[in-house]
Formats: sequence, structure tokens, C-alpha cells
Amino acid sequence: MGEQILTCLEKPMSDLFIEPISERFMRYVQIDTQSNPLSTTHPSTSKQKNLSKMLVDELIAMGIQNAHTDEFGYVYARLSANIDKQIPAICFCAHIDTAPDCSGTGVKPMLHPSYDGKPIILPDDPSIVIDAKDFPYLNQHIGKPIITASGSTLLGADDKAGVAIIMDFVGALLKNPTIPHGDIVVLFTPDEEVGRGTDQLNLEKLGANFAYTLDGGELGTFEDETFSANGFNITIEGVIAHPGYAKGKMVNALKVASAIINALPNDALAPEVTNQKQGFVHPIRLEGSAEKASIDFIIRDFETANLRVHQTFIQAIANKVLAQFKGANITFSEQEQYRNMKEVIDQYPFVTAFAEEAYHRCGLPFIKEPIRGGTDGSRLSFMGLPCPNIFTGMQAIHSKREWIGVSDMEKAVLVLLQLVQVWAEKGHNLLK
Repeated sequence: MGEQILTCLEKPMSDLFIEPISERFMRYVQIDTQSNPLSTTHPSTSKQKNLSKMLVDELIAMGIQNAHTDEFGYVYARLSANIDKQIPAICFCAHIDTAPDCSGTGVKPMLHPSYDGKPIILPDDPSIVIDAKDFPYLNQHIGKPIITASGSTLLGADDKAGVAIIMDFVGALLKNPTIPHGDIVVLFTPDEEVGRGTDQLNLEKLGANFAYTLDGGELGTFEDETFSANGFNITIEGVIAHPGYAKGKMVNALKVASAIINALPNDALAPEVTNQKQGFVHPIRLEGSAEKASIDFIIRDFETANLRVHQTFIQAIANKVLAQFKGANITFSEQEQYRNMKEVIDQYPFVTAFAEEAYHRCGLPFIKEPIRGGTDGSRLSFMGLPCPNIFTGMQAIHSKREWIGVSDMEKAVLVLLQLVQVWAEKGHNLLK
């Protein structure tokens, strides 16, 4: 019965789901879960736990009594297999936090029941317009429902769309118990947007063998390749003196730092002039005083070895600048952030092949593309849990013009329902 339901994308969603995904999604985005990159706590903001608690309550109400959250804001839940074959346990993961780039306080989601193709002027700030000229993907949603924010905040589809998709998927499995599946593990993480989504994760408790994040974009896309990423810091020590008597003595650390940033190329190796698989170096923070200053960079490339090349390039620029400021000193430090998930996922080709089969069963294209960023899947993969990324439909993320098509979220749920059936059919003999 399960496959008959799922192969028909025109089947009414009410036959599968406990509630419309649009209602679930709009409920979640109204909870402020913005993370904070400057915080040293776990999670970085305690308000993220508000959504964690809501999700646990909803999972328990669905019938998953083992659902729980911990002191760090992670949500864990497990749905037991309904088949006899021994197949891997599959985790579905999304993050609850929203980006620090744009306010997530007081989100007012707006459902546009049938997008008419015209520019959408958002009421709280009429200067914020969502127009198909800027977002051609909107043309694929004419006559369909889309959701936006009101103009004063981001929407939070990144990644509450993923959260809503997984929750509706779980609800659909419980409502339709004849759909065959192995053990299903649900994971919601805090602090993905600040690069700490797996820092306090208990993998043993999770108990999964393979995973998929729901944190992608357009319908039909599938991402098994990310940047490799390092953080890089330059600390400058100047020579301080009373400014009234500083001639020939003072070396201003802020001026050294500014000169280093000014010496970076504007026509290459910068986020604003690179795309596809081109790497970049990106100064993200300058702080300090005349005596001591610090520049933080993020360094990205799809080839891990190129991170060292880019760091050497920055060091050469900094040392050349330093020669102009006698008496100043600089030190360099690096921090590994995440690595290209493809290095791990390619060792388990069936993880991608099973997803491709699920897309095809839903009548969807399978569009493999790299992510010019990172997801929890990058770090999970290198923690021993191979984890590519599935679409959600989110668009214009981290901005006030963020929007999402309801039908994309619905179809992502259908993909997950097919995916667990593919694993049920083909996943035996994969456990070592």
C-alpha cells in the first residue's frame, strides 16, 4: 500500500500527513532560535531550546515516547523498524537555529496561497520586494502556495523547513504503518549556523549507521560535496605610545590590520567574485586597538590541500605589509572547521544511489551539485556517519527576502518516504 500512495505525487497530502506542512512550518519559524557566533555556551543561545522542547512534545504526542532533548538542545528520537530484515539505521537531521546574519526575532510568516507571478511587496518594509526577476525559481511556483516573512526579519526556512519536513515524514510513517522501513533516527541540532552543530552530539546515543540532512535548496537537488573549511587568524602587535608624543615611536596595530585587508585581491579569491568550485579567503572580523588587533578569516575550497595554499598566500601578503611597519609583529593561527563530505561519502556509493532511486520513484530529477558552504553533514561524515544533503526548497536564505514553496517541502517528505522503502528493499548485507 505504501508504494502505491507514494508514487502518485498528486495524492492529497491529507491522506499522508497529520497536518499541512505549511502550518507546521509557520509554527516553527515564529520561535526565535538565532545562534550567536561570539557566545561560548552550548547552545550558543538558550532560546534555541524552546523549539527543541516543542519538537519533543510533538514527537511524544505522535507516539514516539523515547523522544527527548538534552542540556545542549539536541533532540533525539527513534522509530523502530517494522520489517524483519537487518538493515542499517538511517538518521534524518536538520538544524533548529537560524543565522546571525539577519534578525530572527518576531518572525511573522505570510502564506501566499496562490503566487500570481507579480512582485511581492512585504508589508513591514515596502522596500523589501521578492521579484521573479531576482529569483527566477519563483516562476516554477506560479499558482502554488509560497511562504515569506513580513519584511522585518528573515523567514527561517534555513533550516526550519528541514525540521518541518522530518516531522511530517515521521508523522506520515506513524499514520501509514504499512510503509516498510528499518530503524529511523531523528536528530535536530543547535548551532549549525555558527559551525558548532555537532560539537556536543552523542553519536553513541544516536545509534545510526548512515544519515541524510534536510538542508538543501531547489527541488530535485542533492548535495554530496561541500567546501573544506578552515578558520584563520592574524594577530598584530603594534607599538603603543602616548599619541601626543608618538612621532617615530607608535606603530598602530589597527592600521597594520587595515593595510593587510586592503592588500587582499578584489578580483579573485573573494566570495563576491567566485562561484561553482572556486575557493576563497574571506575576512569576517576585525577588532582590537592601536596596541593589538586581530583579523579573523574563513578559508574555503573544495580541494582540502588548497586550504594550505590559500593560507600561505595570506601570510605572504601579511608579511609584505609588515615590512612597512617597523616594530610591529604578527602571529598566525588556524582552526580546522570541516572537510568536504565527498571524501567520505564516495566510500559508500549506495547512500547516494538509494537517494537517486527515491527521487526517481517520486518523478523528480536528481540534480547533484556541490554546496558552497557547510552543513552538519560535513562534520557528521567525518565523525563516521556518512551524510549527504537533500533539498527542502529554501530560497534567498539568511535574508529578509527569504521564501519557500510549500510544494517543495511536501515533495521532500515524499522523497523521504520513498527513501526508507528503498533502504528496506536494498539495504540488507550493508552492516559490517
